Amino acid sequence: MSDDTLTLGVLGGMGPAATLEFLARLQGYTPAQKDQDHIRVIADINPKAPDRNVPGSNAGATLAEMAANLRSIGAEVLAMPCNTAHAHADLIQRVSGLPLVDMIDLGADAAAGEGAMRAGVLGTRGALKLYREYLAAHALGMVALPPERQEAFMVTLYRIKAGELGDDVRREMKSHAEALRELGAEVLIAGCTEVPLVLDDEDVSLRLIDPGDLLARRCVGVCLGWEPLPQVMA
Repeated sequence: MSDDTLTLGVLGGMGPAATLEFLARLQGYTPAQKDQDHIRVIADINPKAPDRNVPGSNAGATLAEMAANLRSIGAEVLAMPCNTAHAHADLIQRVSGLPLVDMIDLGADAAAGEGAMRAGVLGTRGALKLYREYLAAHALGMVALPPERQEAFMVTLYRIKAGELGDDVRREMKSHAEALRELGAEVLIAGCTEVPLVLDDEDVSLRLIDPGDLLARRCVGVCLGWEPLPQVMA
């Protein structure tokens, strides 16, 4: 394998367990016979980044600073395994001057590829706003949980962030996914990187799309030169 590969910068820590899962998948999807065949990865696992779910938290400024620092130490393309944080994608790219592999676009595109008309999304309010826009660009409608159920989903989400990965949390997430199916979803998107930590294809009757997994695959392709480098947003 040629050593002419791009260095990946990862804006991580949102949350830490999801970032570690992303890094493991990145390593697993890289065809390698020896250490030197792997992609160089510079990761800033920063759980101190402001909560993306709190209005006015100024998370964008922190993320942009992280991205600029990653560039200064050698990153050439960025990945951010957090759906909600993609609300700050433009700022991150403007400040760092680096392209970002967009996991929201990957998730929406995969849903469109399933031939569905309505995609159910399990995500925070910020992530839902992003997916609604991206899915609309693919002529897909979005199915979201009703307000009370959305609040219950957020409780489940923060339990996962607190390290709870047992049967009780898994049952809760499976129930949220089933609610989207009952509301008319024809495909499901794990719109938060914590969701796949407790939910997989065997738990749901619909196709489950994991944008974090797609992000890892795309980053391997981009860094190895198999797929084009994303364009930096103006």
